[in-house]
Amino acid sequence: MEKKGVAVVAVGGNSLIKNEKQKSISDQYDAAVESIGHIVDMIEQGWEVVITHGNGPQVGFIHRRSELARHELHEVPLDFCGADTQGSIGYMFTMALHNEFRKRGMDKKAVAVVTQTIVDRNDSAFQHPSKPIGSFMDEATAKERAAKEGWVVVEDAGRGWRRVVPSPIPQRIVEADAIHTLIGAGFVVVGVGGGGIPIIELENGDITGVEAVIDKDFGSSLLATMIHADMFVISTAVEKVAIHFNTPQVQWLDRITLAEAQQYTAKGYFAKGSMLPKIDAIVKFLKNGGKQAIITNPENIGRALRGETGTWIVP
Repeated sequence: MEKKGVAVVAVGGNSLIKNEKQKSISDQYDAAVESIGHIVDMIEQGWEVVITHGNGPQVGFIHRRSELARHELHEVPLDFCGADTQGSIGYMFTMALHNEFRKRGMDKKAVAVVTQTIVDRNDSAFQHPSKPIGSFMDEATAKERAAKEGWVVVEDAGRGWRRVVPSPIPQRIVEADAIHTLIGAGFVVVGVGGGGIPIIELENGDITGVEAVIDKDFGSSLLATMIHADMFVISTAVEKVAIHFNTPQVQWLDRITLAEAQQYTAKGYFAKGSMLPKIDAIVKFLKNGGKQAIITNPENIGRALRGETGTWIVP
């Protein structure tokens, strides 16, 4: 098998939840098995792979459970919610990988790494929390929690009130060297779940967790840079990226350069909540010396790597 290099593959946390009716752990595991099957195709082609993942819905579930049980038990701080999801999704992915390797007779092993990401404690995101988390509340409950617990709450698109938390820019992945060493030893690594657990460095050099969330594509892009990955793959809900999406002028993109990606971004062609952070994460990776990136959906990863589909973004 010809060695292709190291690839970071970012899988969305939403990809584990097929629909509103399929949210249970066993449903999520079934969805994980499906995505992992496509990633193992890639490993069979000769890629050394680090799998990163989102955790938005899963953090929301833990947060909600924590709220409902607050009359009985202590609530779980947000950084620990992130750590919990890294453990459970890491367990899901490594189990699915183990079973898939066995099925195919591949001599590979997988390991999950609880990953911390350092953010700047002076990041302006801490003054301007923007990322909604947890369940919807009525206005009175929201304002009570804000007064009692110092939450920042906002009205969310006419659907009710929600807590918003900071989403600072990741600066450094603490476990990047460990992940690099594990790949070098032939392991498939699951890491940087949810962009990493956000931590800050104190004046004395100690680290401590913060109530924040990190964009998983930015965290994955930073890891790809830190381990000098040859390829960055963002697995999402669409086969290719489009401009003028949902209009008669829709244009699907097969291959674009870094400069073109930046032009399209400047013109506002990508939606803030969906495609824009993915493109921004890839732009960052390529600007920092990355060679190539692909955006496609899980079932087309193998075809995209053969150049048959997906959107390729190159320097």
